Amino acid sequence: MNDAARKLAPLAKDQAEQHYREAPNNLEAEQALLGAILVNNDAYYRVSDFLKPVHLYEPLHRRIFEIAGEIIRMGKTANPVTVKTFLKADDKVGDLTVAQYLARLAAEAVSIINAEDYGRAIYDLALRRSLITIGEDMVNIAYDAPLDMPPQNQIEDAERRLFELAETGRYDGGFQSFNDAVALAIDMAGQAFERDGHLSGISTGIHSLDSKMGGLQRSDLIILAGRPGMGKTSLATNIAYNIAASYDPEVQPDGSFKAKNGGVVGFYSLEMSSEQLATRIISEQTEVSSSKIRRGEISEADFEKLVACSQMMQKVPLYIDQTGGISIAQLAARARRLKRQRGLDVLVVDYIQLMTGSKKSGENRVQEITEITTGLKALGKELNVPIIALSQLSRAVESREDKRPQLSDLRESGSIEQDADVVLFVFREEYYVKNVEPRDEFDPKYDEWKMQMEKVKGTADVIIAKQRHGPTGTVKLAFQSEFTRFSDLADPSFTQYEH
Repeated sequence: MNDAARKLAPLAKDQAEQHYREAPNNLEAEQALLGAILVNNDAYYRVSDFLKPVHLYEPLHRRIFEIAGEIIRMGKTANPVTVKTFLKADDKVGDLTVAQYLARLAAEAVSIINAEDYGRAIYDLALRRSLITIGEDMVNIAYDAPLDMPPQNQIEDAERRLFELAETGRYDGGFQSFNDAVALAIDMAGQAFERDGHLSGISTGIHSLDSKMGGLQRSDLIILAGRPGMGKTSLATNIAYNIAASYDPEVQPDGSFKAKNGGVVGFYSLEMSSEQLATRIISEQTEVSSSKIRRGEISEADFEKLVACSQMMQKVPLYIDQTGGISIAQLAARARRLKRQRGLDVLVVDYIQLMTGSKKSGENRVQEITEITTGLKALGKELNVPIIALSQLSRAVESREDKRPQLSDLRESGSIEQDADVVLFVFREEYYVKNVEPRDEFDPKYDEWKMQMEKVKGTADVIIAKQRHGPTGTVKLAFQSEFTRFSDLADPSFTQYEH
């Protein structure tokens, strides 16, 4: 062998070893766990809540774990004799038949006490294998990137896959058994019974609205629409602050936090800056007019109120993103990041028409809005949080005698109406009555106008035009325009009626 060949030989050996690196696994832990389950079926219940067949590395072990699980859930005993009938008799494990292998697993079983430790080790190795797959895909796509996939899209895709892995431990969808779905429904009912106000969803802080909707339901897309000046942003900020201010975290067995009441809120303010939004919230909480705050026309007592309020608000888990013209992909990536880092229970988007789609060539605005609403609905399901998305209404409302909004008034309405689980319209008759005030107070119509104005002054209607899980109808609220605050009416007999 010449010198060059001698130098290359160890390098070739190193490359070969690197090339054939085996994926992380621990077959001994898998054997020990399966043996414990076959000897004592209680071991299965110690790991079944987090360990699934797909997490085991050896295909035969996956099959044994899956069959044993099915037998145990049916209330029967899983042991080498009952499991072997569901496996191919002629399969071999080295020199052993499947039946002999099962008997060997049971014979060499360790204590059931260790079952959970083995399960955790297997699960962690499965996560590492998933991380390797995601990492390899990232490298391969970055090396050989398709023309229509800019780097930003790849980052967002990688973030999505990593988020799903962090949340669920796996990133394939698949079917869920009806038993699991029923258990989730019963859990939800139990949580509603324990929660303040006995709501199945998250309370908006406005009782008359909660009683009609049962709170904000997880994974729902709630469209909140209205013409300019109706107060849709005010209602959204009121609800967002109410939820964040009543946040009561509960520690879970795994050390994470879950909201017992209220929740962590993410607010995408595409129209207003975070300071403008904060000014609105401070105004509504302190009852100091926001226009006075902006102009500095406040007394010392008012200023003390503002300072006290701001100190209290610093502890509130309300996070504001003021990026204008954000795309649905960017919004989703940031929401996943917020959920991972701080937690997330409710998402607010103000408003849909200021978002951008992927801008595919030749795509019109209606298709772009369709992409945005479909993306928001999918994001709500993925993060398991309600999303309140604000929307504009078309000018058709202004040209009608009856100014009350209808579903057909939603701008680019087809997809918004279709994807939404709940559609709410904010309508303030006071706004329209105020605009037709007779110029001359001695005009015979002036008294009639004054009576009409007194009737509608300080009130607002929230029209529930669509609701998948409940009735439609109208909820009457009090509205204080100088503080941009919605609240329940003092006289509950006027609060709501059904269509």
